[in-house]
Amino acid sequence: MSTLIRWNPFQEMEAMQRQMASLFDWPQTRPGLVSTAQESLAPAMWTPLVDITEDGKEYLIKVELPGMQREDVRLTMEAGTLSISGERKAEPEEKGRTFHRVERAYGRFERSFELPEDATTENIKAEFQDGLLRVHVTKNEKAQPHLIEVKID
Repeated sequence: MSTLIRWNPFQEMEAMQRQMASLFDWPQTRPGLVSTAQESLAPAMWTPLVDITEDGKEYLIKVELPGMQREDVRLTMEAGTLSISGERKAEPEEKGRTFHRVERAYGRFERSFELPEDATTENIKAEFQDGLLRVHVTKNEKAQPHLIEVKID
């Protein structure tokens, strides 16, 4: 007896769109996207989401790394570029357990950020807690502009 499988003409386009999104650091999910049972169970490529903020003293880079440990993440600084890399490992398959859906993405990642000229690269501090990496990059002391009074004779 054969099973009738419903054909989704857009399935290949959606897969291509997910692959293109990962190439250009676009978000990989769309709200309201309805998926089908024929989707691949293979893990998708992923790019951790990042927020970058600044105040008068520092730049703050927050990276979401759910399910990862501190040992799985690496920060490097080279020629004014801060790189954050690591790997989120998939859960091992267990005998007798069947996966019906795998939506979380796994694998290696790398994000690189060119730091502004006023960033101090020698004083970078990082902290990792509850799946959130916080990287603090202090700013250089800028020369304060001062007013020069010009007298006209």
